[in-house]
Amino acid sequence: MSTVVFPTMGTMASLRFRDAPPAPDRSGGDVLQAVRDNFEELEQRFSLYRADSEISRINDGSERLTRASAPMLAAYELALRWRDDTAGVFTPHRPDGLLDLSGVVKALAIEDAGRLLHEAGVRDWLVTVGGDTLSDGQEAEANLPDGTPGAGTAGLWTAGIVDPLDRSALLCVVPFTGGWRAIATSGTSERGEHIWRRPESGDLVQVSVLAAGIVTADVLATAILAGGSETLNLVTERWDIDVLTVDASGGLAMTPRLRERYLSPAR
Repeated sequence: MSTVVFPTMGTMASLRFRDAPPAPDRSGGDVLQAVRDNFEELEQRFSLYRADSEISRINDGSERLTRASAPMLAAYELALRWRDDTAGVFTPHRPDGLLDLSGVVKALAIEDAGRLLHEAGVRDWLVTVGGDTLSDGQEAEANLPDGTPGAGTAGLWTAGIVDPLDRSALLCVVPFTGGWRAIATSGTSERGEHIWRRPESGDLVQVSVLAAGIVTADVLATAILAGGSETLNLVTERWDIDVLTVDASGGLAMTPRLRERYLSPAR
């Protein structure tokens, strides 16, 4: 097992491999550097904390959205589609009117990292950024080549869901199986109330979504936290996902399939 870690987007990115990290190929191509470069390019374009980023220039009026770069327009269009699909609960606009695409950009960066690894022929990996994780979908052998136990249940890659009321503990461990390749968690315990929430959103403090794709998982976790039970019912009827929620009292709720088929007790 090997791990490559680097800072990005105000958090840490972690790339885990069952074997040694991929080395540069004979032509000099370095997939790990390409992954880092892509994160940096997205941060330079979409970070609200960089005054010279493209999105900051759009928000301060020095550039017009109608003349934005193709990647900016593509991310904005994606966010608008998700706004429509979630009945307006997920939105690329903050209450103060500023454009904020962070709700899709981190997931797109993770998705890009997975694509770059796949195109380079790298298999059996996990990409995690800020607690959101994408796996390559490979159900690995129960043991590693040297005979030691593989990661997770029966050799599957797994993701732990942290207890928002005690961040030193896990609520459960979820294996990536049954077609699910991604998990994303949105909550208030680490970053506070950073998501604009509707009055009817209730007292949810954390939402984890397990899905086939990281963008779907990330967007819907945010939407459920922002919209509460009404949004939870909407998205679980429309998308093939599993969900675990935690309320302010520590109460847990989860979709039946997650409880019956995919849940492993935390150790």
